[in-house]
Amino acid sequence: MPTVYVGLSGGVDSSVSAALLKQQGYNVVGVYMKNWTADVAGVACPWKIDLADARAAAAVLDISFKVFDFQDQYREKVVEAMVAEYAAGRTPNPDVLCNQEIKFKLFLELALADGADYIATGHYAKTDGNGRLLRAYDDAKDQTYFLYRVTGEALKRTIFPVGEIEKPEVRRLAATFNLPAATKPDSQGICFVGEVGIRPFLEQYIPPVSGHIIDKAGHVVGTHSGAAYYTIGQRQGLGVGGDGPYYVTARDVATNTVTITDNPDDLQLSGDEFKLDDPHWINDTPPPGDYLVRLRHRGELVPMSLEDNHNTWSVRLHTSQRAIAAGQSAVIYDGETVLGGGFIAF
Repeated sequence: MPTVYVGLSGGVDSSVSAALLKQQGYNVVGVYMKNWTADVAGVACPWKIDLADARAAAAVLDISFKVFDFQDQYREKVVEAMVAEYAAGRTPNPDVLCNQEIKFKLFLELALADGADYIATGHYAKTDGNGRLLRAYDDAKDQTYFLYRVTGEALKRTIFPVGEIEKPEVRRLAATFNLPAATKPDSQGICFVGEVGIRPFLEQYIPPVSGHIIDKAGHVVGTHSGAAYYTIGQRQGLGVGGDGPYYVTARDVATNTVTITDNPDDLQLSGDEFKLDDPHWINDTPPPGDYLVRLRHRGELVPMSLEDNHNTWSVRLHTSQRAIAAGQSAVIYDGETVLGGGFIAF
């Protein structure tokens, strides 16, 4: 049987993935990707716990175990790139960058060079064996939004063992296999960094600088500590007096100004058209036409029209959507198939 290197994060999904592959007869090797080890803003990085849990899962399953150290590459390709985007006034997603640069590039390359035939992860997604990415059976846990920048060639070498299973069944299987992560909570926060919010993380790299919060008329109504920390549609942490609630309608990192409104129906909070910056198509370039788009993880699938204007791709939504922010990913679907997508630009 082929050899599969499974990315063991220490969590339940990857542990069950390894167990299922072994049950199916594959030669399974567990690999912990050591991407980040630093504590951030007083929050301990869980890497030692995760490593111990991954090693314990490998021991229970009686499979080989390795550690791949990608700390330098993760810092450069994911963290520095994410910070640069926030500093420029955009809203990136670190999980998208991690999958593109680390899990399905560096991990895949090193695994193949080390003797693997395939890699596997605990993502809730499916492939058809020919490099196409498909939505997971459990739509509530579907993670294809984070995977749209993976290449078709990488997907031909990738297995997603839990893509056909609902999350409660994954938990049940973990208990059946006596895996230590059976009751471990799902991770939150930034990919590999731990339970730390994006703002305290960014403050380690983008120093707080006081600026004005203004209303739509340009009147100063409050202060903030850095426009880069905010995103369009945000309503928490504004600290503005009055009746509220207030919503961020714009942020200008050049002037360090955040603009807000108390009108939930403000036209600046919604939009129906944007461009795709740095588009990536998993397989063939799709023809212009009508598809579905997801603008955030677990966001609804919105009907849209994809247009190609002299090699500049644009999206026209059939219904206006709230809080569309530059730098976020727009992921395009043709039914169950993920075509690709790009970063939102205006």
